[in-house]
Amino acid sequence: MKAFLVQSHEVAPKIEEVAVPEPAKGEIRVRIHACGLNFADLLMVKGTYQDTPELPFTLGMEVAGTVDSLGDGVEGFAPGDRVAVFGGQGGLAEFGCFDARRAVHLPDAMSMVDAAAFQIAYGTSHVALDHRARLQPGETLLVLGAAGGVGLTAVEIGKLMGATVVACARGAAKLEAAKAAGADHLIDAETQDIRAEMNALGGADVVYDPVGGEQFMAAFRSCKPEARLLPIGFASGEVPQIKSNHLLVKNLSVLGVYWGGYLQFRPDVVTDSLATLMGWYSDGRLSPHVSHVLELEAADEGLELLRSRASTGKVVIKIVD
Repeated sequence: MKAFLVQSHEVAPKIEEVAVPEPAKGEIRVRIHACGLNFADLLMVKGTYQDTPELPFTLGMEVAGTVDSLGDGVEGFAPGDRVAVFGGQGGLAEFGCFDARRAVHLPDAMSMVDAAAFQIAYGTSHVALDHRARLQPGETLLVLGAAGGVGLTAVEIGKLMGATVVACARGAAKLEAAKAAGADHLIDAETQDIRAEMNALGGADVVYDPVGGEQFMAAFRSCKPEARLLPIGFASGEVPQIKSNHLLVKNLSVLGVYWGGYLQFRPDVVTDSLATLMGWYSDGRLSPHVSHVLELEAADEGLELLRSRASTGKVVIKIVD
């Protein structure tokens, strides 16, 4: 089968022919139809992600497809079932073997492309805003990187939870995507002062930040007392350094969010969240935004779209129709 392999952190990944894997005990083998790309894939290529697998490995964290074979002891799945899986790796291939406990059945109406774009982006935002920040109706939510894969879902979920959503992104096209997702107010990070714009709106109760760097610091300075800040990632490449005395003055809370980490110590947080999200999707309340669907042979182009921030929403690699 074909697989997009990382053989070295100094050499770009490429497609290679490898053996079709056999499912171990507790695993399902999935005929992969689509794989969603994530910023973490870029970090894995460089070897800087906190959960980078040992070399060599197949890139691709989240997939959608059909169950092809069952390992010993697997219950609740059968060949032909449509599933989505967060495997953490192995997604950019024609087949993959994954822990059955990480798989979820798909609603009949959900396409494979939507399913491949769904788990990490929506799961991260829902766990962040609901479980971590306890976002309340009427609060003001500032979303940085609001046109990215997770940013757009934060805008959408924030509106569903009753918040006033302020979307911050670079350029008119990306802001238009955030507006379509439900943002009430828009800030152009290229031309406007985030701190000044937020202060004019009364400040932020919750800050959702997948960007880091200067944008985090500007948002930090525009927080209301008792605001909650959610570091999601550092797409800017700069990890902000927070002075604890500034937290003290306004009684601020900084709440780290690593969605995949819950699978290790509180998997119920992820499964309960996904159940809610799948229900919302089935009810027509969520509309995944996929800006690019590419073939496996163009996986490197998909990674470059993330690296250059040229995409809005998700980039999905289609393995089969």
